[in-house]
Amino acid sequence: MKKTLGTIITAAAIVLVTATFGFAEYAAAGAAGFPFFQLGCLIVGGLILVSLKRKYDKMYTAEVVGAFALYAVLMALFTNPVIDVMKSIMS
Repeated sequence: MKKTLGTIITAAAIVLVTATFGFAEYAAAGAAGFPFFQLGCLIVGGLILVSLKRKYDKMYTAEVVGAFALYAVLMALFTNPVIDVMKSIMS
């Protein structure tokens, strides 16, 4: 039961972080500039982390959620709106 509960919490956190990423990018770039590739990478990364959490008992839920949150930040850094802001700051 403990393993299943940890997996469910991990999956819920990954879905929430991915939805937040999608909403933020849609608000920043609009429908025309939405980063579908980064969203796909987040979904695949989330699936991999959930499967690893399910397979290995010694992984803590907080570790997996934290790793995915850092991965989401990394994906967000390589989107066009963030790159445009960085260009304007450097210029």
